Amino acid sequence: MHRSAFCLFFCLALFSGFTQPISSSAIDSLVERSMKAFDVPGIAVAIVKDGKVIHSKGYGVRSLNTMQPVDENTLFGIASNSKAFTAAALGILVDEGKIRWDDKVRKYIPEFHLYTPFVTEEFTIRDLLTHRSGMGLGAGDLMFFPDSSDFTLKDILHNLQFLKPVSSFRSKYDYDNNLYIVAGEVVARVSGQSWDDFVQQRILDPIGMSHSATSFDRLKDKSNVIDGHAPVNGKVQVIARSTLKVGHSAGGINSSIADLSKWIILQLADGKYGDHQEKQLFSSAVHQEMWSPQTIIPVHGGGPYNTHFASYGLGFGISDVKGYKQITHTGGLEGMVTQITMIPELGLGIVVLTNQQEGGAFASITNQIKDAYFGITGTDRVKEYSAGRNKAVADAKKLTDSIWREIDDESLKKVKTDNSVYAGTYTDVWFGDIYISEKNGHLWFDSKRSPKLTGEMFPYKGNTFVVKWRDRSMDADAYVMFCLDENGKGKKISMKPVSPLTDFSFDFQDLDFNRAH
Repeated sequence: MHRSAFCLFFCLALFSGFTQPISSSAIDSLVERSMKAFDVPGIAVAIVKDGKVIHSKGYGVRSLNTMQPVDENTLFGIASNSKAFTAAALGILVDEGKIRWDDKVRKYIPEFHLYTPFVTEEFTIRDLLTHRSGMGLGAGDLMFFPDSSDFTLKDILHNLQFLKPVSSFRSKYDYDNNLYIVAGEVVARVSGQSWDDFVQQRILDPIGMSHSATSFDRLKDKSNVIDGHAPVNGKVQVIARSTLKVGHSAGGINSSIADLSKWIILQLADGKYGDHQEKQLFSSAVHQEMWSPQTIIPVHGGGPYNTHFASYGLGFGISDVKGYKQITHTGGLEGMVTQITMIPELGLGIVVLTNQQEGGAFASITNQIKDAYFGITGTDRVKEYSAGRNKAVADAKKLTDSIWREIDDESLKKVKTDNSVYAGTYTDVWFGDIYISEKNGHLWFDSKRSPKLTGEMFPYKGNTFVVKWRDRSMDADAYVMFCLDENGKGKKISMKPVSPLTDFSFDFQDLDFNRAH
């Protein structure tokens, strides 16, 4: 290279290096403020720009028990950010001519059944990925959430037929996890490998995600992993590890910002990878399909980025933000939440991984970084989102406190509840048995198949009780509403969450228990 050309190149490179719209020190300050505002022990943040990693850093600690620091190789459960890997796995099979997006699911899984026969027969691989089945938000998630149940893949496939639709087929967006589990089984049956092996060998290994694995149990090295954290009685602390025994294709992958940066670079390069992007993991046509709107998501107001349209593609959410196309997804398991965001026209990718189940942290960090690239000044997303979150928490606490005051007032009346009216075994066609029993004079709720769902039941109004789960990290106390038979004995039970902030995967409203004996 001629000296003059070299000098010009060097000056341009130097100039471009100093023109990033947000500095690493500003990101450091942003993350530290977000951690404090949302009470998150540890966060990792990566930024990819024009095919290069320009920021990759850990903050805080992996665990409040060990106080070891987070770094760029610290492994987090990325939860539903795994869904895009499932879509990519299917895309590879499309490229190989082994499947088509609009093949019927029953072609590969004959025992697949949904509630409505017509929908069962018409349901396609594309439908598995696009949250438009007609089932409600999070329907059936209690089969794997909270992480303690004994439901198997076979159970989930069988039980889908009992989940009643809340809307007509392909008419409405309602986020779903169980159909991504089915999508993973399509990968397995077509490829002859488990979903885990296929994704490891055909995606993670080729692009160099060498520290990642498709589940926590499959991690080869667990020396640098986070613990999950959640508020328990008002104080954030380490909670039981979520390992997700079933459903890896919906949310099982464990990864780091160092590894996920390679995934982002691949995505922004239209499926290409390698030192000189000489290799192709999936075709441009497949990538375009993944990034194309499939299901409309309603937009109410433009929000902070003047958004007009939102949709779900194949494993990603798609929207317009300040005139740019945005590709994004979030993920959440007990004790951890994550976000991946890409603005393809800017060659920009942002990854935020956290070890506390508080989404305001990743949202404030991601959006403040986006603001810088969009040229938006004068915003403070940490302050804005923490204020909104604090109000939502205060409103929810006001509601739940009022309910517990009413429960306390009931107890002061000294009216003895005839527990024998309610005690017994009740069964739901997809969730199985629960036991309502008397322990030390109090009614108690126990799930046969999901042992974390255990707790004391408190009389509320009439034949309605509130169950207070023994595991206080779940923040998912629920109404237990009895219907009595003609003899005044408990005949049926329905449930619903008490707090409006209850995670949607606690889909108590989908349960319909009948007395077994």
